[in-house]
Amino acid sequence: MNYSLIAEEILKAIGGKENVSAAAHCATRLRLVLEDESLVNTNVLEEMDVVKGTFSTGGQYQIILGSGTVNEVYKEFTRLTNIEEMSTSDVKDAGSKKMNPLQRFVKMLSDIFVPIIPAIVAGGLLMGINNLLTAQDLFIAGKSLVEAKPELADLAALINTFANAAFVFLPILIGFSATKRFGGNQYLGAALGMLMVHPDLLNGYGYGDALLNGTIPVWNIFGLEIEKVGYQGSVLPVLAASFILAKIENGLRKVIPSALDNLLTPLLTIFVTGLLTFTAVGPITRSAGNLLTDGLIWLYDTTGFIGGAIFGLLYAPIVITGMHHSFIAVETQLLADMAKTGGSFIFVIAAMSNIAQGASTLAVLLITKNAKTKGVASAAGISALLGITEPAMFGVNLKLRFPFIGAIIGSAVGAAFVTLFKVKAVALGAAGLPGIISIKPGSIISYIIGMAIAFAVAFAMTFVLGKREEMKEKEKNGRKAA
Repeated sequence: MNYSLIAEEILKAIGGKENVSAAAHCATRLRLVLEDESLVNTNVLEEMDVVKGTFSTGGQYQIILGSGTVNEVYKEFTRLTNIEEMSTSDVKDAGSKKMNPLQRFVKMLSDIFVPIIPAIVAGGLLMGINNLLTAQDLFIAGKSLVEAKPELADLAALINTFANAAFVFLPILIGFSATKRFGGNQYLGAALGMLMVHPDLLNGYGYGDALLNGTIPVWNIFGLEIEKVGYQGSVLPVLAASFILAKIENGLRKVIPSALDNLLTPLLTIFVTGLLTFTAVGPITRSAGNLLTDGLIWLYDTTGFIGGAIFGLLYAPIVITGMHHSFIAVETQLLADMAKTGGSFIFVIAAMSNIAQGASTLAVLLITKNAKTKGVASAAGISALLGITEPAMFGVNLKLRFPFIGAIIGSAVGAAFVTLFKVKAVALGAAGLPGIISIKPGSIISYIIGMAIAFAVAFAMTFVLGKREEMKEKEKNGRKAA
């Protein structure tokens, strides 16, 4: 390929170098922040053989080029625009300036939770392995593997300890990540998280029983009683406390003399934030978090498969807006509070949507006669089935429109089925075929059936709608010829 020529053609199509304010690339996409996206000639871009698709989200205009190709094109692109090489986080920061307040809020949640996802995924998947070992009737009638093979008991106990660690000490992970995002010292944020799960406190998971029994321990400070309760598995309290900590720390650094800064700022920051956390912020946000969790459970139980179908129908459109990043915080709370929630239903519905997008893209592979579309659809369809939907959704389905309609219908039907059978995930992971390991053991069969339904309905609907579009095109060409 002539990468220099490709970069020149792309640059011309997006309005010239004067229209580019930031540029970076990920594994497959050129990610740009443009001064004015209305100057982009999308038709010219999509007619280029090397371009697999384009879309705009989160203040960024993204051009899908494919693995390997994007690296070479980016080198030439930076040479032509005289822009220094940037990281994707730099481009995200530049793009966020063009977002509205709601989009910036969603990006903030994404910035906090995405870095800690690997720890949550590891813990959740280990929990899933423990469930496979301890679930009755899964492999042996009337028994679990541990009951049938007692020598596995300690292995299951070991795995369970490893699995719970990320959720028990979740405030430390969130405290570190959130404080860094809010502009504070992340190590003070981690210390705040440690304070909130200190072993001298009543374990947060036992707070409900202690409240009913009237046995909540307290500190009595000059007549003021402060509950000695931990925040294990909590999300909202540590988010709010981390924000306050960052603001207090930055405020103190402005007024404390530099000679005393390293001594007094950390001391006062932790003490004041800790005091506010246990007296007001923690109790209030704990109640808010409980209301959110109870509300989601109520909504899930009340609306049933109809609510699941609506969520499945809307999930892909939500992804287009980027609002799905806000679900990470909600899912983290659902997984951390699994004793009450039973797991995350959001992950399962996301998987139905991804499978449906992949099925529609593969249907296009059979329908279309366009060689370029076939090439994109083959790789993008498989990618979507594995949980990565951007190439399929933006490179094929949205561009042709009818596959996207078929996909959201398939997603709705699949989501209705898994909601009817109360399928939930015990871990985050790849929402698609590999997501089987993230599902509660007793629901794995229902999850597989749900994926099959989503795939079949989306594929069939796309095929029917595609043939209908083909007939309309033939009739249109026939009238032109006449």
